[in-house]
Amino acid sequence: MKYDVVVIGSGPGGYVAAIRSAQLGLKTACIEKASTLGGTCLNVGCIPSKALLQSSEHFAWMQQDSKEHGISCQNLAFDLSQMMSRKTKVVEGLVQGVAWLFKKHNIDSIRGTATLLPDHQISIEGKTVEFKNCILATGSEPIALPFLPFDEKVIVSSTGVLSLSKVPKRMLVIGAGVIGVELASVYRRLGSEVTIVEMLERICPTMDEGLSKALWQSLKKQGMTFHLGSKVVGAERTKTGISVQVDQNRIEVDVVLVAIGRKPYTKSLGLENCKIDLQRGFVTVDANFQTSMPGVYAIGDLIEGPMLAHKASEEGFAVAEILAGNRPHVNYMAIPNVIYTHPEVASVGYTVEEAKQSGLEIVVGESSFKGNPRARCGGFTEGFVKVIGFGPNKHLIGMHIIGPQASELIDVGVMAIENRTTLKVLAQAPHAHPTLAECIKEACGQALNCAIHSQ
Repeated sequence: MKYDVVVIGSGPGGYVAAIRSAQLGLKTACIEKASTLGGTCLNVGCIPSKALLQSSEHFAWMQQDSKEHGISCQNLAFDLSQMMSRKTKVVEGLVQGVAWLFKKHNIDSIRGTATLLPDHQISIEGKTVEFKNCILATGSEPIALPFLPFDEKVIVSSTGVLSLSKVPKRMLVIGAGVIGVELASVYRRLGSEVTIVEMLERICPTMDEGLSKALWQSLKKQGMTFHLGSKVVGAERTKTGISVQVDQNRIEVDVVLVAIGRKPYTKSLGLENCKIDLQRGFVTVDANFQTSMPGVYAIGDLIEGPMLAHKASEEGFAVAEILAGNRPHVNYMAIPNVIYTHPEVASVGYTVEEAKQSGLEIVVGESSFKGNPRARCGGFTEGFVKVIGFGPNKHLIGMHIIGPQASELIDVGVMAIENRTTLKVLAQAPHAHPTLAECIKEACGQALNCAIHSQ
């Protein structure tokens, strides 16, 4: 059978590309090697991790903060198996939703491992389909350390750590990036003694320096131990767990989570069959996401850029539009990044450091949640909002938030950057009172010297 579009991979990039292609009238199929649709994000990534983060955060709140609100609970306990069961139900519901959308849009869902062949053909475990256009959306996989191969029991990846049968007494996390600090948070809240090792001198190094420092201080207060500027150089199994060599120190733990990054998943794709170019493991594409083979496109974690589900979705949507003859765009400056710890951290656009390195003349404004009435009512006053304006009109080019509901508040910054909104507009726009969003208004006002409540 011949298709207008064949998508390989059904994650957030792949399924969006498939659905949009079908909506635009293109005969579409999606090939997925796993037993369920949704890719890493839905099955073993974004969604299950956020489900566990939410459950563990409820438990931590009941332990530490509920009494201040006049709420007490006797014999408070958690049931890890129920948390895992709830996580599974959340995942299953969303996976079924993708399958329903495929059916609704008459997308052929093909199961099996896809291998590209010359002449616009794909082999799927002995069967062959033809395509006019193919979109590669196979995502990424965790990077292992040579001396710490994953067994997903004692030495776990971001996949295995989501299905532990019990809370480890001692956990070592290698890598203080987004995945590392999020999953460390889950098990610290549930009672693990968590140690995080990071080669660089600060955690979450791609984030704004101020946010990185504030999150580090907060996580230390929550009981996490950090070894920054340190390196894991060896490990050996013991009768009770594993002994890890960190520089000159040995640390005995029950479970090691290796969260040093991810790499493009290109196994069995047959890129060599079609002479598709790679650079540092990433598929090389042009401005329209087309690879060196005409009619074959690549998106998401397979190509350069931040490995984010929503980035992949935007690219998948854009490629479908291109194939239909339209001229979409993806504004990478407006793609946000979020860390779902407590407090949450969210960023979009330039950091102060990036802006200065680029030689931009900027203004910066900050506002703390300590002075925000809604934050005080909720009891979550930790953190601040930082905004960055550029040019004579002081258009917003960066927003960085650490604090309550940062993941939701950052959308104000996304829309402002997408629409080239000025700090003046954000500072003068009416905001409901009391709301957390007033902190954004106040930060913009502070940058323009017209803030009412900020010092």
